[in-house]
Amino acid sequence: MLALTGANGQLGRLVLKTLADRNIKDVRALVRSPDKAADLASDTVTLVEADYDRPDTLDAALEGVERLLLISGSEIGQRTRQHAAVIDAAKKAGVSFIVYTSLINTGSSPMILAQEHETTEAALKASGIAHVILRNGWYLENYAGTVDAALAHGAVVGGSGDGLISAASRKDYAEAAAITLTGDDTSTRIHELGGAPALTLAELAAEISAQTGRDIPFQNLPQADYAKVLVGAGLPQGFADVLADTDAAAAKGALYTASTDLEDIIGHPTLSLKAFVSSALS
Repeated sequence: MLALTGANGQLGRLVLKTLADRNIKDVRALVRSPDKAADLASDTVTLVEADYDRPDTLDAALEGVERLLLISGSEIGQRTRQHAAVIDAAKKAGVSFIVYTSLINTGSSPMILAQEHETTEAALKASGIAHVILRNGWYLENYAGTVDAALAHGAVVGGSGDGLISAASRKDYAEAAAITLTGDDTSTRIHELGGAPALTLAELAAEISAQTGRDIPFQNLPQADYAKVLVGAGLPQGFADVLADTDAAAAKGALYTASTDLEDIIGHPTLSLKAFVSSALS
C-alpha cells in the first residue's frame, strides 16, 4: 500500500491526481482533518486521520503501508519535530521506502528554510529506511502574488538580484514525487529538482511586460528593505523575514541547480516562464 502525508495540501492533491492518472490503486491519503478533505476519498483512495502532533494517529495511519511519500509540513519551526514523528511511526509500522520532499541545495544552502529540511534528511538517514530525497526547487506558483502586485504597482519587487532561480510548477514536482514513489528503483538517493531554463526576477518582469504591453521593471531591494515591503503588504514579520532571507540567498545561487533530474524523472520539459505568466494573468 502507498500513503502520503499532507494529502489535502496543494502539492498532495496534485500527487493524488497524478497517481489516479497513472491508474495507481490502494492509496492512503493522510490528512489532519478528514472532514475537511472528504472529496479526496474514492474507490482507490482511503482517507485516514494523521496528525503530526498526535503520534497515536500516525501509528494507526501507517499500519500496513509499504511506501510513504512524506510531504514536508507547512508549519515553519515545527517541522523537524513533526517530520521525526512521522519517520518514527513509519519505522514502527515497517514502512520499507520513503520519499521526502526537501528543498533545493539542502546541506549547502544558507537559507533559513533549509534548516528543518537538513534535520529531516538526517533523521531519514538515521532511520535505516530506504529513501529518496527530492530536493524541490522554488514553485513558479510562488510568484502568482508577485504578478498581481506588479500589475497593481507597476514593478516586480524582490531581493534576489541577478540570481538564477530554477523554478518549476507544483504540478511538475507532484508528478516527480508520484513517479518516484511508484517506481521500481527503491534505492536510497538524492535528486536536486528544478525547472529549466532558470529564471531571474528581471526576466519575470520582462515577461509580464511583454504579455501586458506595459513597462514593468524589476526593482531589487536590500534584504531588510524587502522585508519591510512584505510587512507593508500584510505579511507577518516572521514570514516576511523568511521570504526576504530566501531572496537574499537566491541572489547567491541558493535556488539554482544545473541538475536535469526533474525533467529526467517526468520525461518532459517543465512549465515555461511564458506559460506560467500567461496562466497567472488569466
